[in-house]
Amino acid sequence: MGRVNFSLDGKIALITGASRGIGEAIASTLAEYGAHVILTSRKQESLDKVAGKIKDSGGRAIPIACHVGKLDQIESLFNEIRERFGRLDILINNAATNPYFGDMLGADEGIWDKTNEVNLKGPFFMIQHAAKLMIETGGGSIVNVASINGIRPAPLQGIYSITKAGLIMLTKAYALELADKNIRVNALLPGLTETKFAAALFQNKDIYNIALSRIPMKRHAEPLEMAGAVLYLVSDAASYTTGTCIICDGGSLI
Repeated sequence: MGRVNFSLDGKIALITGASRGIGEAIASTLAEYGAHVILTSRKQESLDKVAGKIKDSGGRAIPIACHVGKLDQIESLFNEIRERFGRLDILINNAATNPYFGDMLGADEGIWDKTNEVNLKGPFFMIQHAAKLMIETGGGSIVNVASINGIRPAPLQGIYSITKAGLIMLTKAYALELADKNIRVNALLPGLTETKFAAALFQNKDIYNIALSRIPMKRHAEPLEMAGAVLYLVSDAASYTTGTCIICDGGSLI
């Protein structure tokens, strides 16, 4: 009888939004388990710092700046990946934006476009490029970092919630299309997690306390608490898992 295998030795993993928060925690964890991680976000300086930390801990990391909402930058990123490595085994679509915190009736077209550009358009084309490369080399694993807001919309985060619901369906649609190509596509749905991205919630104590009251565990999560679920999904331990969503929310959706 075999044993469950979480090793990522020899794997090439690309993590978007890797300069901080959940993305940084995922990148560090995958590197710890043997993956050679490619870190990307918009700011090279921030990526360099994260890559330095991973290398100091004995891991392998390469930082490459890329705005995932811009198709020319995505294409350039994958050209570099193909040139340097010739393969990609893991893609983590973690980059996201939430530029507007307020009622949807007050949102303009620019807010709608920017949120969808990063949260939906980006992951769609990142997967398109990644899948084509994965098909050439025998398959791979993709994880989209969505949100429990994609199942239950949060107050004052309507547009963001809509995009995360779309990302859940994007996960399922790609999982169906790529299953026979040995590419698994799954999603992580975090609950309230303390990151710079969620600063608006944490800085407003009234809103934070309301959010906390909905969590049976009576606390928020730390970024590293999201990384274990991703490690499972990209490893051989999840070899028969595709099209699913792992919810890490302290019981919020119970």
